[in-house]
Amino acid sequence: MLGKECWCWDWDWENISDYYPEVEPKKFSLPSPLPKWPQGKGFATGRICLGEIEVVQITKFNTIWGCSPSFGKSNCVSFYKPDEISKGYYILGHYCQPDGEKHLTGYVLAAKDLSANQNQKDTVRDSVSKLPALQKPLNYTLIWSSDSIYNGSAYIWMPNAPVGYKSMGFLASVEPNEPDPDEVRCVRADLTENCEASEMMFSSDSVSLKNQFQVWTTRPCKRGMLCKGVPAGTFFCSTTTFSSGDKLDIACLKNLDSSLHAMPNLEQIHALIKHYGPTVYLHPDENYLPSSVPWFFNNGALLYKDGKNSGTAINSKGSNLPAGGINDGEYWLDLPKKDDANRTNVKCGNIESAELYVHVKPALGGTFTDIAMWIFCPFNGPATVKIGLLSIALNKVGEHVGDWEHYTLRVSNFSGELWSVYFSEHSGGEWVDACNLEFIEGNKSVVYASRNGHASFPHPGCYVQGSSKLGVGLRNDCARSKYYVDSSSQYQIVAVEYLGEGVVAEPPWLQYMREWGPTIIYDGRSEMEKIIKHLPFFMRFSVESLIELFPTELYGEAGPTGPKEKDNWLGDERW
Repeated sequence: MLGKECWCWDWDWENISDYYPEVEPKKFSLPSPLPKWPQGKGFATGRICLGEIEVVQITKFNTIWGCSPSFGKSNCVSFYKPDEISKGYYILGHYCQPDGEKHLTGYVLAAKDLSANQNQKDTVRDSVSKLPALQKPLNYTLIWSSDSIYNGSAYIWMPNAPVGYKSMGFLASVEPNEPDPDEVRCVRADLTENCEASEMMFSSDSVSLKNQFQVWTTRPCKRGMLCKGVPAGTFFCSTTTFSSGDKLDIACLKNLDSSLHAMPNLEQIHALIKHYGPTVYLHPDENYLPSSVPWFFNNGALLYKDGKNSGTAINSKGSNLPAGGINDGEYWLDLPKKDDANRTNVKCGNIESAELYVHVKPALGGTFTDIAMWIFCPFNGPATVKIGLLSIALNKVGEHVGDWEHYTLRVSNFSGELWSVYFSEHSGGEWVDACNLEFIEGNKSVVYASRNGHASFPHPGCYVQGSSKLGVGLRNDCARSKYYVDSSSQYQIVAVEYLGEGVVAEPPWLQYMREWGPTIIYDGRSEMEKIIKHLPFFMRFSVESLIELFPTELYGEAGPTGPKEKDNWLGDERW
């Protein structure tokens, strides 16, 4: 009988297709063909100029090798070589993806050197920029080999860049000899930015191997609307322990073309929204529906100023709201007064008037477009706690006025293809690849808004926010119903900064940087105590331990702020 320390992994490194040709992953295709996008600039032309280099997006690959499926594909990764590289372009590294997925979901960039042409045009250039933008590696360093564990044939190589250049990724092979230096290119250092470990795809710890080996996806260290870092789509490998956010020895590219010529123009933005705009379904038992912002103002919403007991009516455009500045707590919005018969009506919203408020911005150095779609609800309902098989609706805890939620479409500027969608879920969120979305009409996906809280999710069901291990958390119930908003038609573009001033007029209410609801403090402890008393003895927790499982905003929060005060307005989504 094998002891706990005698586990071994049969590292049979071979081309996966030789074992399981039927599960060889292929590139995902959207349900419907892409339309012919309106013309203009460099959007969806297949190539993007980053200054002294031009890049194309490679999504076709040939398998190099991967873990033996007999161990369990959920614990394995496969490595791929980019295929169909156009003449004059060079890969920057190979691609890696966890096994067990039906589709290849990523890409790598191939680069073309434009610096020679630019050097001929420019008469005054410093000595660094006279160097070619791309250069072969001097040689390679063997980072890891399966021979150190088992007699197999798997090798990972780090290109050694010449002085003044940086490597963008690693190569994988089944041969012990160094790869050909002509297979990959390094990039001149001033055309790169730092990158960091993003998501760990594989760790030898997960299979009890003695020697350390990790495989990570990478991302630019600085991300957001104003950042220039462009991920090459390659992977990072290490025989030492790394953590998400750690700076890496390899680099990402930098977009030095300030014109952002690959970003869509206004006509193309409308075409993208009409083609991809999801339908937002609310729960059948939802009592607090969305509305438009003007409807909220026109139906009695009030502006309050600190030190004054009475509120001020707000005009339909919000032009009498204090604009700009910071959220100093001096102003806030609220529902109509308690003695106003319209107060309950406003809390329940008006879905007929509802629309999505769209912010369009560059992502990943202008190689992608993020279409952030914001939805407004006048009121956020109380939370429901799930403890094991029990669900307990809270009376007040979780309620607040003025609920802003959003989801974000990420579109490739190489092709105009929908790449992924970010679902904002209370204090967190997740990116979901296009292949894992639910589509209902052509390439339009579905967004499910959770009951009372309106957080966004990709599929129906009950999502529990808290401790899955203990079976305790907040319920987020999602289902289709007659309540829905079609964002492909019910939308308003409110901001596209990269198009310049005057192209899109931002509504006055967007400049309101204060709170959209009053500060509320709940007596969460007393409500938790009531819950605990009704639990079976074996399921009881201490009040402190139960409170720790839930987000702090559940028990009290300042009024929520509007879209422009959120971190992701200028920054990237949580990624």
